[in-house]
Amino acid sequence: MTGILRSTAAAWVPRGLILFLVAFVIFGPLANMLLWAFTEVWYFPAKLPIEWGFAFWERVFRPQGNAMESLINSVLIALTTVVIAVSVSIPAGYALGRRRVPWRGIILVAFLLPQAFPSVAVHINVARIFYSMGLAGTFFGVVLVHTMQGLVFSVWISTAAFATIDHELEEAARNLGASALRTFFTVTLPLALPGIMASGIFVFLLSLDEFTGTFFVGVPDITTLPLLLFTASMEGNYQIASITSLILLVPSVAFMLIIERFLKADVLAKIGN
Repeated sequence: MTGILRSTAAAWVPRGLILFLVAFVIFGPLANMLLWAFTEVWYFPAKLPIEWGFAFWERVFRPQGNAMESLINSVLIALTTVVIAVSVSIPAGYALGRRRVPWRGIILVAFLLPQAFPSVAVHINVARIFYSMGLAGTFFGVVLVHTMQGLVFSVWISTAAFATIDHELEEAARNLGASALRTFFTVTLPLALPGIMASGIFVFLLSLDEFTGTFFVGVPDITTLPLLLFTASMEGNYQIASITSLILLVPSVAFMLIIERFLKADVLAKIGN
């Protein structure tokens, strides 16, 4: 009996070690960020902060801290990006998901092209073009850059959402006398709405966290939370950087939980098909 217990314990040791390493990799940086967010004084070689407090939270949210302006800019840019991306992805997703569109695969791959090249090289060239067009340093210029990135998710997910709808449901509505437009708004669109909402959330989170495009196109006139986070990190102000990261983390986690409920297995299986 003792031998069996020893062998069982020996078998669980490697598994426990692996689980510990995985947990450390995932939650270690988050724990360090939480520590810095409430740290007043922390010097090497101290293992934990020497003084705790909320002084840096007050610095972040005071009017001179630029955090509230950056937060408002980030949310407004993200919401505008979602509106434009969803407006494009609904007709595009319907056509690609339910109609026989020539070169459908090539069109879908075309939406992936912004992700196929190094983002720095892409955004440097976009910034040069936008500067010649007077869009550099403008709200609309930053929104266009974010939309270019967000269309990858919105179009592909919307296409998959429309593709999962049973054609017989539309045929039944048409047989009952509904026009093609009414069938779309009363049958097709409501059934695809969860996938469309999930794609909108993806675009919102992508825009909220976008740094490279905002840096090359928006700086110095447009400031967002990722830019504020970058500036604080480069200055070595880890408290400000950690607090800004927490602000960005809250909507990301909340919306990802919503996406998990909206995106079902049948929708995911249709992506790219």
